[in-house]
Amino acid sequence: MDDGVGLRGRETKAFDKRQTYYHWHMRRFVFALLVSGVFMLTGCGYHTVGAATHLPAGVQTLAVPVFATHTEAYHTETALTEAVIREFATRTKLRVTPKNDGDADVTLHGTILQQTVMPLTYNTATEQSSSFLITVVVSVTLTGRDGQVLYENKKYTYREQFQSTSNLPTYLDESPAAEQRLARNFARALVADVLEGL
Repeated sequence: MDDGVGLRGRETKAFDKRQTYYHWHMRRFVFALLVSGVFMLTGCGYHTVGAATHLPAGVQTLAVPVFATHTEAYHTETALTEAVIREFATRTKLRVTPKNDGDADVTLHGTILQQTVMPLTYNTATEQSSSFLITVVVSVTLTGRDGQVLYENKKYTYREQFQSTSNLPTYLDESPAAEQRLARNFARALVADVLEGL
């Protein structure tokens, strides 16, 4: 007659087998994930900084003339241009110039299509807006010396928030700082798109 000890022993052995089987398959699964990850990083979906898929081989100079603007706002075009020049100079070995004299191998033209500043939050005590949202829409075209379009994005849209205060003695206009932050974010995205072919 079975007193239950043998049954519990068989159940324990079966459980141990299931655990061993589970751990073995989990190790295989993790290994497969690691291998597939390596292939993904070394495959065509991954681009190093030097990949420059939108830039033809042999390009050494890049012209980034001051962005044009279709808006009544001023200085944003300068902030965007300077940020793009800095980002290209930092991330590439290209000689980047703001001059558009036709000597550069490639030229990047930008145009601000829209720029709006809208109230974001409202202070009921002062009955004034306490923060604003600046939105900029930019069209960008990268062309070769022969006029061939190498890269184009007609609707980059970037937003940045800034605070406002009604206390005149301590009033500080934060909109220029917001434009600078927006310009840096825009420049990083644009240069990444051009260099990595996104």
